[in-house]
Amino acid sequence: MSLADKHCVPCRGGVPPLKGEQLELMKAQVAGWQVVAEHHLAKTFTFPDFRTALEFVNRAGAIAEEEGHHPDLCLSWGKVEVTTWTHKIDGLTESDFILAAKIDGLLQN
Repeated sequence: MSLADKHCVPCRGGVPPLKGEQLELMKAQVAGWQVVAEHHLAKTFTFPDFRTALEFVNRAGAIAEEEGHHPDLCLSWGKVEVTTWTHKIDGLTESDFILAAKIDGLLQN
């Protein structure tokens, strides 16, 4: 099952964030996303204009609501920067990678 086919699981805390080899295995499944300091995922998406970038933000926001997992979305002209991590444990979980895969899927539809 691909990451995009899974659903985010609410983090209740008490679980360690992904590190090392686990983190590398997850990263390999989301092309173009950067793992920053083993803490968060980041990716910049580019668009031909502001309207298209805004539409992307709205669609990414809808996915975030469906999944109950909310990234930071920074919108500017022709560009959207997405950053995500699991706040409850101040690090990365599988849900962050699931959300990244689902956001990537917006560009394939």
